[in-house]
Amino acid sequence: MKILILGGTMEARQLAGKLDTRDGMKVTLSLAGRTTNPRAQGVPTRIGGFGGAEGLASFVRSEEIGLLIDATHPYADKISANAFRAAGETKVPFLALRRAPWEKHAGDDWTEAGSVTDAAQALGAKPARVFLTLGRKDIAPFAGSPQHTYLIRSVDPIDPPLAVPDAIYVTARGPFGEAEDRALLEQHRIDIIVSKNSGGEASYGKIAAARSLALPVVMVRRPALPDTPSAETIEDALAWCDHALTGAVIRGE
Repeated sequence: MKILILGGTMEARQLAGKLDTRDGMKVTLSLAGRTTNPRAQGVPTRIGGFGGAEGLASFVRSEEIGLLIDATHPYADKISANAFRAAGETKVPFLALRRAPWEKHAGDDWTEAGSVTDAAQALGAKPARVFLTLGRKDIAPFAGSPQHTYLIRSVDPIDPPLAVPDAIYVTARGPFGEAEDRALLEQHRIDIIVSKNSGGEASYGKIAAARSLALPVVMVRRPALPDTPSAETIEDALAWCDHALTGAVIRGE
């Protein structure tokens, strides 16, 4: 049984590693190639796009993929839509591994925004020191609010830099803990944080730190994703794969 995992997340890497140890399963992990130096994945890895849903469907057919798993970032809505369409065209069993979003707790001060553009507008007119943790491809709308000072953290360097007078860049790869992020927020005297509701533990440090420092957070809501069979945990995804493999054996595939 050949399994194609569309990855780029910690959960994708972990799931691929666990499936790779199972008899009867051959795993390929696909990365979009947006990160210059991705982590070693530990399984056969493919880097680069497929050419939309049609290209992905063609790959699934030519490589005789038996299971397709979308374990991309919760905000990779275009890739998720293409994966859903490709699975439909090829009739290959399809699962989305979607980590649960963060939930608001006592002490959290969140303002929800429907998009990154809305988040930039939510900062208001008064100058503030803003911590942006959105990914380098999502920061352009903040050039329209140049009155703020921005602290921008990303895995790869921001090139070109954001077109604002005051921006500080931190190149770092998570996970980031609460103590580490609290120190960063205090060092740069941050007034407000802009974040996506990514879920998971790897980037929750900034949310916990914001709570402890009583800092407001502008939280960009998740995009709409296809209504498809899904799992929130690696354990549930493994159980689904085992069930799919057992069904394939029974059918003699």
